[in-house]
Amino acid sequence: MYERPHPHNEETPKTRADNTPAVSSLAGFVTRIILQHKAKLAKVKKFSSGNTGILSKNMLGGIIGNALEWYDFAVFGFLAPVIGENFFPSDDPVDSLLGAFSVFASAFIARPVGGVLFGYIGDQLGRKKALQLSVMMMAVPTFLVGILPTHDSIGTLAPILLILLRVAQGLSVGGELIGSIAFVAETAPSAKRGYFSSWTFASCYLGMMLGSLSAVALNDALGPEAMAEWGWRLPFLSGVLITIVALWMRKGLTETPIFEEMKTKGNLGGNPLSEAIKLVPGSIFHASMLVILVGGGFYTLFIWWPTFLNHFVHPHMPYVSELNTLALLLLIILIPITGRLSDELGRKKLLVWSSAGMTLLSWPLFLLASQGGFFPVLVAQLCFTALMGLFLGPIPATLVDLFPPRFRFSAIGLAYNISLCIFGGTAPLVTTWLLKHFQVVSAPALYLVFLSGLNLMGALALPSARFIRSGHTPTSVEPKVKSRIIAVKKLGNQRQGLED
Repeated sequence: MYERPHPHNEETPKTRADNTPAVSSLAGFVTRIILQHKAKLAKVKKFSSGNTGILSKNMLGGIIGNALEWYDFAVFGFLAPVIGENFFPSDDPVDSLLGAFSVFASAFIARPVGGVLFGYIGDQLGRKKALQLSVMMMAVPTFLVGILPTHDSIGTLAPILLILLRVAQGLSVGGELIGSIAFVAETAPSAKRGYFSSWTFASCYLGMMLGSLSAVALNDALGPEAMAEWGWRLPFLSGVLITIVALWMRKGLTETPIFEEMKTKGNLGGNPLSEAIKLVPGSIFHASMLVILVGGGFYTLFIWWPTFLNHFVHPHMPYVSELNTLALLLLIILIPITGRLSDELGRKKLLVWSSAGMTLLSWPLFLLASQGGFFPVLVAQLCFTALMGLFLGPIPATLVDLFPPRFRFSAIGLAYNISLCIFGGTAPLVTTWLLKHFQVVSAPALYLVFLSGLNLMGALALPSARFIRSGHTPTSVEPKVKSRIIAVKKLGNQRQGLED
């Protein structure tokens, strides 16, 4: 009798052998997936750590070099009363002060030329090259100011030479800050552009604070007589050491990825400044309005402010320079914080709030400070510092977002330096003249209200959509730029064909 196999006995050795390769194949497939995933993670980790190292190195080089160069440039403003006595002697101390601030303003006249010069270098040869050259151009005139004979030695030739050296400094600074803004912003992650680029302004004011500290320390150590006779030269002579440090910091910089991409794709060439003026004249004017308070506001409230408290406010208060240094330190801390806030809240919102606050509060805060005494001045200066900190943090990223990379350096350099030339370098001169002419201590407040009102108009005109989040959103300008590049390339090819 035939017996059917039991169901449990249906699996033969052959069937078991057939299943073994299938299981092995599946296990091998899973193993390969895991190994590939681990390899990918290791590669990403290695790439990220490399990028982090490059970002840190570039950030440090751009920021520290900027701080050191701005120390050279700004120390002149803190030593203006002593320089005025040595180069513009007069029976009226205010006239000597006006002479010194006139020289201070002369450097800003040269800044647009410097912005054009370094803008071309930055857009054609690279952001890194522009930063390295600007440091070298600052070194020589700074050192020569330190050894320059005074009016008592060579007469009217002394102030003339001082003006020429100050103009040379202006050429260098005209490209320095713009270069560091473009370099850092294009190196940083787009989601954190506001935070990283805000450090360029923070480092700029760090250099100014070092200038203020050196002036205070030297005055305390040497005394007013020695300071007026020879001590004022020491901060300028130290420019040689500062230049060596800055050059060393910038020796190992790597070019920004955005510029390298433009270079690889052949998007360089032509005249970037000419293109910017033809394609985005409105954006250049707009950017100039947005930075009015960067010049007029800052140089009134932090460079000219100690002179205001020492010479025009009664009763005189002690520790004016120390208080100004403390305000600069607070400003340096606030700028990266508000730069980070601009990544989250949007650039426009912060710029509108700060400009409106400055417009509304300048007059009452000047009236408060004009009462004299430590606490009224302290409250006024802290309020001004908070408003300026809220304003300065978003500005660098806002300027970068306004222009396409092809002529970004040139466009920002022109807009920024024209505004600083008109409203920044002249601020101490104008405010001092207002006080002398109207004999009212709070007269400069009207000038500050005027400047902040113009800046508020520029902030309100910003398109909100572009500045809600960080990173550049393509504007209507970029298609025009691309079509222009294509047209230029076609024309070049046609000319090459004719020559062949």
